[in-house]
Amino acid sequence: MTATKQILPAFGALVLALLFVPNANAECGGLFKLSPTHTNWQPQAGSAHLVRAAFSATDDERPSASVSIVGMWHVHFVAQGNSGIPDGTEIDAGYSQWHSDGTEIMNSGGRNPNTGAFCLGVWEKVGSQYKLNHFAAAWDPTAGTDGALLGPARIQETVTLGASGNTFAGSFTISQYNEAGALLAQVKGNITGTRMDVNTTAQPIF
Repeated sequence: MTATKQILPAFGALVLALLFVPNANAECGGLFKLSPTHTNWQPQAGSAHLVRAAFSATDDERPSASVSIVGMWHVHFVAQGNSGIPDGTEIDAGYSQWHSDGTEIMNSGGRNPNTGAFCLGVWEKVGSQYKLNHFAAAWDPTAGTDGALLGPARIQETVTLGASGNTFAGSFTISQYNEAGALLAQVKGNITGTRMDVNTTAQPIF
């Protein structure tokens, strides 16, 4: 646990000063959660989460044609296969809405609202999977008196709905660029979603 606490702040400072550092602001989609922030991209050092290793659905697991990803979701981003970030580290969590017009919006629980906790995306269904291309405007609040724009953060997701249509699981990649288009940092892992409806009760975000 001590080692993890030492690694995350260091990586966070590098990355979101970039997208997910404890102080860099990624406009939703966060990498590190040292102080809650998806735009801050601060990874959440917490208990490990068990996630499904493979996301290709069998015939029995595929949702019916009437099931859609449209709706509101409670989502969790968990790191997997990154250098410097332990597998199972929760990078971010929050609420996401997928709309019937192919757009999407997320409210990040890992980003301070006064730096912008919302970011936007577009999606399409490809075969049995849903692909999301999501963007955030990342800011570095440590730059100057008022902070400074760092550059675009791109969040890509490929997810598959569960048979009931009330869960999804898949993979994500978060890439932070500067305004010149140079890649500054990247993190990848697994994302899961649980559908929210009019009967959903309050529960922990992370």
